[in-house]
Amino acid sequence: MKNRNLYFAALLCCIGWMNAGAQTVLTIEEAVKTALENNYDIRIATNELTIDKTNVSLGNAGMLPTVTANVVDNNGIQNSKQTRSDGTVNELDNAKNNSLNYGVGLNWTVFDGFRMFARYDQLKELQKLGEAEVRMAILTRISDVMQTYYTVAQQQQQLAALDTTIVISKQRLELANNRYTIGKASKLEVLNAQVDLNTDTTNLLRQKELYANTKIALNQLMARDPQIDFSVVDAIELDKSLQLDALINLAQKQNPQLEAQIINKRVAELQLRQVRAGRYPTIGINTGYNFGRTESSLGFTTQSSANGLTYGFTASLNLFDGFNQRRNEKVARLQVANSQLLIEQQTDNVKSQLASAYQTYLTNLQLAELEQKNEEIARQNLDITMEKFRIGTIPTIEFRTAQLNYVTAQTRNSEAQFQAKLSEVALKELAGNLKF
Repeated sequence: MKNRNLYFAALLCCIGWMNAGAQTVLTIEEAVKTALENNYDIRIATNELTIDKTNVSLGNAGMLPTVTANVVDNNGIQNSKQTRSDGTVNELDNAKNNSLNYGVGLNWTVFDGFRMFARYDQLKELQKLGEAEVRMAILTRISDVMQTYYTVAQQQQQLAALDTTIVISKQRLELANNRYTIGKASKLEVLNAQVDLNTDTTNLLRQKELYANTKIALNQLMARDPQIDFSVVDAIELDKSLQLDALINLAQKQNPQLEAQIINKRVAELQLRQVRAGRYPTIGINTGYNFGRTESSLGFTTQSSANGLTYGFTASLNLFDGFNQRRNEKVARLQVANSQLLIEQQTDNVKSQLASAYQTYLTNLQLAELEQKNEEIARQNLDITMEKFRIGTIPTIEFRTAQLNYVTAQTRNSEAQFQAKLSEVALKELAGNLKF
């Protein structure tokens, strides 16, 4: 009973160490939320999506007219000499000439073989592609944050385990000193206990370094000051309800990479429609209102002006362009075919990745359950061994073996829980189902 109380005292010591300094406890939801708000990749992808949305306009598709205002003012100074048919000669030095024209013109392509409509639909598909890319960036960042967060949780668990080991090693050293003092143990036993305590302290310092560096990496993913200190919720909750068929169905609807390939196919089909528009005539109308005025210092007419409405239409039809139209259509059709192949390839890849990841997930769940039982067995073995060591019925090496076995069992259990969680995150990422 006394030994069990010492064990729980060691756990309380670890908890007290974790709470020292009143660290802020960062939850997984808070970490993801902060990353989504601050992360540079997501902000860049969001800006790119805004550009895509801005580009979806009738004018960008060529469906609206263009209106321009023009002003042309020409001036000249010349030495002029004119000889008329009756022999009269007019001559003037530094004769000034001026021509001024200004007005407003409208040009509008009213039919281009439906190219403008295909272009407008294509712009909308490019916006959807941008949305898929934003979702891809968000999913990737959530996955990165979750993996790093649970890495911090695992490091925190291992740190607590090593801190418990330090408590036990100090107790062992104290017992060895007491036994040596009353003549029941040799100096060698005390020295061995001191060496093992130093080894455990070294491992603890290394673990603290790894723990601190992992927290810096998580701060970087959240795009905040890397020096911000915090602790995490180190209890790892596993979702054991995932089913492969349901994940595959979700992936076919929500996987952003697969969705991007489907959109790319629609973009390629709309590009083919635009190329085919070259077989139809292009019809445009134009109109305008212009003002004109000319002045001349020499001649029959020294000044004239005019203003009025102009209008007309243009039509053109490609009759022969060196077979480029046929070539362009063939290339566009091949691009559509390739986009379909990419969809099929991506679908097969997602299914294969899901099947492989799901098998890893099932294995890791079994290992997590097994290692949890192993840790409990190792703890019980350590309790019994410590009591025997206290009364001097077992040698030091046997106690140290039990102690190391317990630390190893803790580490393996923590690692198994961590790997199971990573498998779960990977499956949900592939299915496009990482949500908060």
